[in-house]
Order: sequence, then C-alpha cells, then structure tokens
Amino acid sequence: MHLFLRVAGVAFGLLVSVGGQAALGDLAAFQAAAVQGKTELRLPVYPLTPEEIKAQATQAMATADAALAKLAAQDGSRLTFATTFAACDAIVGGLTQASLVIATVAESSPEAAMRDVANEMNVKLQEWIVSLDYREDLYRVLKQVADARPKLSAEEQRLVDEFMRNYRRAGLALPAAERAEVEKLRKELAALTTEFAVNINAARAPLDFTVEELAGVPESFLSSPGIKQADGKYRVMANVTWHATAIAENAESAEVRRRVSLARLQLARDTNVPVLKKLIVLRANIAKRLGYATWADFQIETRMAKNGATAVKFEEALVTGLQPKFAAEQETLRKLKAAHTGKPDAVIESWDVAYYTNKLLKERYAVDGEKLRDFFPYQATLEGMFAIYQKIFGLKFTEVAPPYVWAPGVQLYVVQDSTTSTPMGAFYLDMFPRDGKFNHFACFPLKTGRVLAGGSYELPIAALLCNFPAPSADKPSLLKQNDVVTLFHEFGHVMHGMLSRSKFMMQGGFMVPQDFVEAPSQMLENWVWDKAVLDTFAADYRDPAKKIPAETVAALIAARQATEGFATRRQLTFGLIDLSMHSLSLEAAENYDVVAQSNAVFSRVSLAVPADTAFVAYFGHLAGYDAGYYGYQWAKVLAIDMASVFKNAPGGFLDEKVGRRLRDEVYAVGHTRDVGESVEKFLGRARSQQPYLDYVGIKK
Repeated sequence: MHLFLRVAGVAFGLLVSVGGQAALGDLAAFQAAAVQGKTELRLPVYPLTPEEIKAQATQAMATADAALAKLAAQDGSRLTFATTFAACDAIVGGLTQASLVIATVAESSPEAAMRDVANEMNVKLQEWIVSLDYREDLYRVLKQVADARPKLSAEEQRLVDEFMRNYRRAGLALPAAERAEVEKLRKELAALTTEFAVNINAARAPLDFTVEELAGVPESFLSSPGIKQADGKYRVMANVTWHATAIAENAESAEVRRRVSLARLQLARDTNVPVLKKLIVLRANIAKRLGYATWADFQIETRMAKNGATAVKFEEALVTGLQPKFAAEQETLRKLKAAHTGKPDAVIESWDVAYYTNKLLKERYAVDGEKLRDFFPYQATLEGMFAIYQKIFGLKFTEVAPPYVWAPGVQLYVVQDSTTSTPMGAFYLDMFPRDGKFNHFACFPLKTGRVLAGGSYELPIAALLCNFPAPSADKPSLLKQNDVVTLFHEFGHVMHGMLSRSKFMMQGGFMVPQDFVEAPSQMLENWVWDKAVLDTFAADYRDPAKKIPAETVAALIAARQATEGFATRRQLTFGLIDLSMHSLSLEAAENYDVVAQSNAVFSRVSLAVPADTAFVAYFGHLAGYDAGYYGYQWAKVLAIDMASVFKNAPGGFLDEKVGRRLRDEVYAVGHTRDVGESVEKFLGRARSQQPYLDYVGIKK
C-alpha cells in the first residue's frame, strides 16, 4: 500500500486495442480543451514490443544527453536561471517520465519478455541518472549561476538550493578518484535494487489444499477464478496478498494457516537474501564515502526527521507507549485461543493473530468481515469514492476510451475542475490480479505536472495498480472493509498527483519528503470509518436500500481501536527492521546477519516468526523505501491530525470548504515550500499528536 517511486525499468505488455465506446468520453475533446487552457494532456507512449522498449529508453537518454551538452556549452557571461536550472529540470523531467513509463511496464505487462527487457533497460536508465550527478561540465555551469546569487522567486531559489544540495550529496566536492568510486558504487546499487524488486515479482508459492483442510475459508474465496484445480483441490498462492489474507483470517486449521504463513515468509529467500546483504554493505559504503555515519543519516537528511537517530527515537517511543495496550491485546487473543482450543496454556503464534483478531471482531464486536463484503461491491464502491473525492476537491472524473491499454480491463479517466471544466490530468485503473503483475497496491506516477519550455503546463498522468478480488461467475467483486481503506488510500495518491501544480518537476506533489508523502493518502483512509460517508455508497449489492447500520460502524471503530496496538506494533516492526539494517557503520554492515537480526526485531516488537523464514527477502520497501519505512507511521500521525479538521468541520468528512483548503494548501503546492508549513496552513494551528492518540484509543 504505497506510492511507487522507484525507477525500475520494465515495459508495458502487448497493448490491447480498444474501439471507441459510445458511453465513454472523447479523449480528443479533452485534449483540445486542455490546449485552450494553455495546458497539455498527453498520454505516455507505451512501447508495444521489446524492441520499442529499447528504442524508447535509448532515445530518451540520447535526447537528454544532447540537450544537457548544449546547456553546458553556453556562454558563461549569458547564463540565467531559465537557461540553466529551469532548463535542466525540464530536460531531466523528460528522461524521468520515460523511465517512469518503463518502470510501470515492468510491473504490469502480461508478457514476461516485455518485463525482462524493461528491467534490463531500467538498469541502464538508472545508471544514466546516477551519471548525471557526476557531469562536471553541467555542475560548473549551474554552480556559476548559484554562486552569483541572482534575484529569484522563493520557488526558483528553492530549486537552486535543492540542485546544489543534491550535488553535495552525490560527492561532487570529493577528490576526483573518490567521486568516481562513489559513482561506480551507486550504479552497482541501482542495479542491485532492481534485481531485488524483480526477484520479489518473480516469487511464487502455490499450495494445494482439500476443501476439508480449508474449513472456515469463505465460499467467496473458494469460488474465485483459478482457485479450484482439475484434481478437486484448491490452490492458494501465498505470494498473492488477498489469498494469504483470506487464509490467515478464516482457516480453522492452525496447520493450514502456518503452512501458508511459512510459504509467504520464505518467498524470494534464496534469491534475495544474498542481494540484500550486498545492498546493505553497498549503502553503508556509499554513506561513509560521502561523510555520513550511516545510510539512514544520508537518506533521512532530506526528510522531515532529518537523521536516523530521530527516526529511531520516534519509532521506539511508540513501541514503549503502546506496550500496555499491545500486551493487553495479546492476552485477549491468547485467552480467545485458549477457550477455542481447550488449552489453558495456549500461546499466540504469528499465524494466529489474524485468525483470532477476526474471531474477536465477530464475537465481541459483532463485526463479520465476510458479511460486510456484501456492502462493498467493487464497482459501486469505486463510483462512491469517486463521488466523494469529486465533491470535496471540486473535481469531475470522466471515463474515456483510451487509444490502447496494456491488459484487458484497464480503464482511463480524465480529471477536470468541476467549476471551470479545465482538464487537470488523467489516471489509469488496473485493479485485478494477473500473473506477472505487481502483487500489491500502489500508485505509479507516469507524468508529473510541470511548465514546458513553451509556457504551457503538462498535466499529470498516473496509474493505479491494485489486486482486489476478481468477480466470480455469480457474484461481483466484493471488497473487505480493509480493501476499501486501501482503495481510498491509494486513490489519495492519485489525487496528490492530479492536484499538484508546481512549476518544476522536482517540486511536484510526489517529490515531497518521503516521510510525508503518505500523509495525504493516509488521511483519506479516515473517510471509510464515517457513517455519513459510508451511507453515500455502501449498500448491500442484493438490496441497495440496505445500508450498514450505525451500530455496526460504531463496532468497527471500537474493534479497530481494540486491535490498534497489534496493528501499529507490526508497522513499527517493519520500520525498525529497515532502520536497524541501515543504521550501521560499514564495518558493522559487513558482519550483519539480515535474517537473524530482522527476525529478532519481530520477537522484540511484535511476535516471533519461525527461525527458518526470511521476511526481509520479500520486503519490497527495501528497494525504494530503504531507511524510509518509518515514514508510514510518521506520516500517519500527521494524517490523523489533518483528518481531525474534517471531523470537526460543519460538513464533516464531506465538507467542501475544508476540502478546497486541503487541495490548495497541501496538494497544489507540492514541494514548492516546506511541508511542515503546508500542513500548518491547512490545520490553521500548530501540529498535534492528540488526534492520533484518540484514534488509537489512548486517552490522556
């Protein structure tokens, strides 16, 4: 559940031609309207063959190289901000957009050959991006303008400062030989990062069970496409998140739950543990050469937390503060297991948590997640979410006939301002699982909004890749309540991209510090817990007049708070695993046992996992969110604070005035100013942790 920003090259598979459909909007008409508004709505050009992938990547690098060479060759006496920093942002922005398309192809193409070539070209693109930091001719030109201190706007000066900071962080101040070594190591790191991600995407873990073994697992799972096999058994793919979750929450057999959990915790172990060890050493080596004590210090310098110690302190303080609640929740689940199994000395294992949590929700809070799915048919939920976001942000979404899609079922929508009808951007939806596709849920930015050389504004484009349960022969796709939370979250990233209106690519909405980038989306998760919001779309698919009762919504909130200790400590486990392996000196990194040490964090912070498992091998955030996972929790505290403004507004979570303020003060400004300032302008006050404590159920 995250924003996918890693540039991991791979390509969109064979694109399926789609004819014009009368019920859909006309893309060309929107593009013409965009031109009238001095904007450009240009879809990415997706490669259709492996050869086109290579050609597009090669051409993007050649075009950028030629433009940068021309920039660097300018007469030094005639340099301006526009001909240097602004031009460089535009040139690199073009290359970045090409790489984002190839990265998305890598994660979504149905064709293995396309994915393979896209990954291959992505390594080359990443090497190009690393090399850019070491072009001395370009550095000299930019430094000359920066040192001259021309009179600039705040937005322009911020761009200059960030460019020069990035050069310092790349090692441009180092002696030539040391600088060359850092460049070489960074290229190795880029290639290994891609390899780590590719190994995760390739990991498979099929497990076949009899119907008797799957007692308790809902019929909606058993009847889903691809589950029942020719021999009468039922196949669970432990690498598919919703498969694993269905078993973890519902299978009565502890042995079945254990087997699926074990298989998931062993995914990519053989391929990725060696890669991860190399990654940790490489990162520590680079950090040391650049003058940082650890990779965490290097990575976090540009974020809200500023250094690794602050991030660790934040996480550990929450571990301590949640201990009483966590211990009480653990004992509640243990007693439930003891009563269920007839064993007074029962112990809660890692594969028991989801099952007994689900049982607790049903028995104590009368919350039956499986029955709740009847209220969340996918299409109605999607349309309901659209209506909410259109209302609070002042937007209009129109589905259009795309010129092509990369797989059957992919949809394209254009976003407009509801008052002016001005096009704001476009997004793709790719919502159901298929073989070879990205396994989780994420927003993949394809174009970042920016001012082009001619003065027009290029509108943002994004793709949402999800893996919700596919519809069956006799039922629509029915979502769990947590699926709905995920949908609201991930589409929040789409909104962040669509509403950003920064002039420069480097200051777009997604370019905010990584420990803030999740906050605008996490904030929107709160809508799913509000009765007034749910009543706008949640209804029994068999009887649309039937809404979720108020007492059920209240029970959902009480149940969430009753299990928030476990949920948060699990998040803190992931964050501390990440920080622990990136808060090492080079010498310590060389002797660090990634599996043993990460499993030890599980034992200390949440629950022990089997000793022969390697969760970290399938922990995809270590490729792109390295030393950054703490940011989910950091951002969540901010997100709950921001959501409290809606909660206390006259119109509640549907308040349009507050929504417009959020759009203008947070989404639109992106990284053009400090995000702390943006948050406080939206809040109208200083930040507070109290709303988060209330959310968790911890009172003063």
